[in-house]
Amino acid sequence: MKHTQQPEALLVLQDGTVYRGLALGKKGTAGGEICFNTGMTGYQEIYTDPSYYGQVIINTTSHIGNYGVLNNAEQESNGVKIRGMVCNFFSDIHSRYTADGSLQDYFERANIVGIHGVDTRQLVRYIRSKGVMNCIISSEILDPVALLAELHKVPDMAGLELSSEVSTKEAYEQGDPESKLRVAVLDLGVKRSILSNFNERGVFCKVFPARTSYSELAAWKPNGYFIANGPGDPAAMPYAVETVKQVLDEEKPVFGICLGHQILSLASGISTYKMHNGHRGLNHPVKNLITGHCEITSQNHGFAVSAEEVMDHDNIELTHINLNDKTIEGIRRKDKPAFSVQYHPESSPGPHDSHYLFDQFVGMMNE
Repeated sequence: MKHTQQPEALLVLQDGTVYRGLALGKKGTAGGEICFNTGMTGYQEIYTDPSYYGQVIINTTSHIGNYGVLNNAEQESNGVKIRGMVCNFFSDIHSRYTADGSLQDYFERANIVGIHGVDTRQLVRYIRSKGVMNCIISSEILDPVALLAELHKVPDMAGLELSSEVSTKEAYEQGDPESKLRVAVLDLGVKRSILSNFNERGVFCKVFPARTSYSELAAWKPNGYFIANGPGDPAAMPYAVETVKQVLDEEKPVFGICLGHQILSLASGISTYKMHNGHRGLNHPVKNLITGHCEITSQNHGFAVSAEEVMDHDNIELTHINLNDKTIEGIRRKDKPAFSVQYHPESSPGPHDSHYLFDQFVGMMNE
């Protein structure tokens, strides 16, 4: 380790709780919804996942930064999407010889503010008990009272529409244009590894901005539609819900992941709610109720769909359930060729137990 003097930083929670530590990344101040990810690896993929836009991440694994960063291979989008990062031990050296640089330099270039030297085990236990809340990190404002005043300016995640901020501004294509299968992707914050999973299966994708109308999606004449993951409150996205309602009427295969699962549910008349604490990590057990098999899954969400409404819906079949808290993890329409899952089958990072869902969607389009 380099024995350099590191400046102090403060983390202040919405309820006034204060944590002191050392600064990492860019000197400054940043606020957002605080949440924790239990994954042991894949920090760069986490930081560049558009679903984390507007959030401050606690990495619960002890060492962060020890294997550096890769500028392209481990990027899930065009840049860092988190607002800030909290960890226990932050390494300013890295051991992977293929790395393009250190995480410290990476954060400085991306203007990301962070704090380390925090007892993340205690912090996570506190948030698990109290529930999700906003926070603010600063390495320039070291007065907790003044920092709490700044925190009051940070908007709540509930009711916040964020997909249009992270979505592509212009439609683009990816894959082999000669492929017989074409999927229109409604980009609510899509990860690059999802598109790669489609391309590996011979699917040609066109990625459309979040607010694209159904008529524009349909004009491309796709064989199926994919509703992507993304950040924010699904209930604040009536534009996407209306688009998916019209997509469903076309009777072509539809597949949704994470936020896309919530949007499909809303389009089917099922409400969503904000969770006490979301699911974020690489080891969430999910039971496939169709096969009876258990899958270890990668997850990242703070909202969920109503279990009661799923069970009472005549045209919805429950396909997957979370084995920790019994929340809804997957549904399919009985009257339409449409299905969705709350978790991330592309699993970047994470286990590959759920890759079969991409094959299932491709099989539907080939029928």
